[in-house]
Amino acid sequence: MTVDFSQLEKKLDIVFSNINLLKQALTHRSYLNENKSWPLGHNERLEFLGDAVLELSISNQLYKKYPQLPEGLLTSLRASLVNSNNLVKVAESLKLENFLLLSKGGKKDSDRSRTSFLANATEAVIGAIYLDQGFEGADKFINRIVMPDADDILNNKLFKDAKSLFQEISQERLGVTPIYQTLKAWGPDHDKHFVVGVFLAEEQIAEGEGISKHEAEQNAASQALKNKEWS
Repeated sequence: MTVDFSQLEKKLDIVFSNINLLKQALTHRSYLNENKSWPLGHNERLEFLGDAVLELSISNQLYKKYPQLPEGLLTSLRASLVNSNNLVKVAESLKLENFLLLSKGGKKDSDRSRTSFLANATEAVIGAIYLDQGFEGADKFINRIVMPDADDILNNKLFKDAKSLFQEISQERLGVTPIYQTLKAWGPDHDKHFVVGVFLAEEQIAEGEGISKHEAEQNAASQALKNKEWS
């Protein structure tokens, strides 16, 4: 498989001093199993680094951009910008999927796995940019690619996540706090999947699936709002 990473550099608007960092950021663990001669490692360490860089950059930019917002609202706004759904949008805007190195089986995986691959790759690319260009370079990239949605999220109150909303309404209407329980979990550490149920008292209202417990809980809460016809 031949991938022209210079095309991705153009999309990122960044010229790497060490192009191997970008290549590694797009190398999924499964690819190494079928390509023993590939000289680089997989992208999980870069993903770990990129996650931290992204959170710091977004925190710093939100703090400066919205001087009147309280801490709680800044936290919710940041969560909306760095969650997996938004990271997948970023990946799709950059067409990262065209450059992602996966095993043959990985390319055929479900949409849920695809979401995981793309969100993780986005963080790994940010980690690679940080190592190659320093925090300033990564910060500029994040400001250009991730931050533009902040005003829309804030103005349309999209930061209010389903889990918070479901708890608020259930406490107001029923005097009950929702409880979340993991019903199923499977997959290797780098590609975990969870099914979580949400309960009011002992009644299960809904369940949701996700690549983390947090995402599964959010999806369960979203489905619970629909099941209860609460808005």
